[in-house]
Amino acid sequence: MGGLAALLDVQAHDTTADQLRHRRAHLPDRAALTELDARRRDHAERLAEAVARQADANRREARLDEQVGAMDQRVIDIERRMYSGEVTATRDLLAMTGEITAIKSRRSGLDDEVLAVMEEGESLAGELGELEAEGRRLEEERATLLAAISAAEAVIDQELAEVAARRDASVGDVPADVLAVYEALRAKLGGVGAARLVGTSCTGCHLTLPAAEVARIKREPADAVVLCDQCGRILVR
Repeated sequence: MGGLAALLDVQAHDTTADQLRHRRAHLPDRAALTELDARRRDHAERLAEAVARQADANRREARLDEQVGAMDQRVIDIERRMYSGEVTATRDLLAMTGEITAIKSRRSGLDDEVLAVMEEGESLAGELGELEAEGRRLEEERATLLAAISAAEAVIDQELAEVAARRDASVGDVPADVLAVYEALRAKLGGVGAARLVGTSCTGCHLTLPAAEVARIKREPADAVVLCDQCGRILVR
């Protein structure tokens, strides 16, 4: 009788431990962390896209600068020849003047492109600055959540250790063979392997046992292991 009664204490401690573990696994801050990590992934994608756009703008600006530099150098070279005296033919001088005019005209168009790319780069730099600031805020928020989760886990772990100690104190009063049956049933029946029989009802499944079954149970020795014919749990009388 004492062993079976102690089994209910073991069951109570196991139920409490299960509830604590469930609470530990489903902390509100853990759900918030999952949502935050989704935001961080979205932020990382937006940041990578902005960095790629900035790199593309930088490449375009570099190509345009190179073209502008080549044009400027070509104008310098033509003017040097024109004013050096090595070209004297009017036709050649007119051709060189025309080339300079054409180069300067094309360069004016490139200047507009360079300005547009520079403005795009400035806009992207601002966007990247905002994204980097957002990233820092997200990391700070994550650190805060992790600290809160760690603190909550520490409290629950302490409670679990205390429950485990109380269970250890109770389990010594339960016969080994009874405990083995209980553990097997508990694993199969959602964490509850033993329940009290109150009147004609099993508190494990909350069903009423047939009168004949209740009468049979009453005829069993007090220390006999009796199972509920409705749910299969050990019945403690």
